[in-house]
Amino acid sequence: MIRPLGDLDRAVIAGVINEAAQAYRGVIPPDRWHDPYMSDAALAAEIEAGVRFFGWEEAGDLVGVMGIQDIRDATLIRHAYVRSGSQRGGIGGKLMRALVPLARPRLLVGTWAAADWAIRFYEKHGFRLVAPEEKDRLLDAYWMIPARQRDTSVVLAYTR
Repeated sequence: MIRPLGDLDRAVIAGVINEAAQAYRGVIPPDRWHDPYMSDAALAAEIEAGVRFFGWEEAGDLVGVMGIQDIRDATLIRHAYVRSGSQRGGIGGKLMRALVPLARPRLLVGTWAAADWAIRFYEKHGFRLVAPEEKDRLLDAYWMIPARQRDTSVVLAYTR
């Protein structure tokens, strides 16, 4: 079941993100990896910046999370994670199908260039990689990330 997540869910949101983000260890550049991947303070800052989280529950346990954030004329997919034991069961797709209708016409997602599984997931759900020059422009316009992260990321745009 999909539901909006709130303040009382912060600890479990961080738990889902931090467990699932272990897939990045040894894949993304070492200078971009940190543990925990999403600290409590970073999660609070994301929510304060307008990220609205939704979750997928099974048997009362939160097993997947996905956020959306409206920035000017676009909506960004933020922090899409499913617990490792529940991956490849369609949870990410269900969350995506629930959130796409809530988005503005321009729907974007950024992810690590080395995270080929994430890129394939987004492509499977209607997103297409943008050209490198467009990627840099979009990251500068819609995200607040360090230059090093920009250099090691990709952006995908949803095609309606």
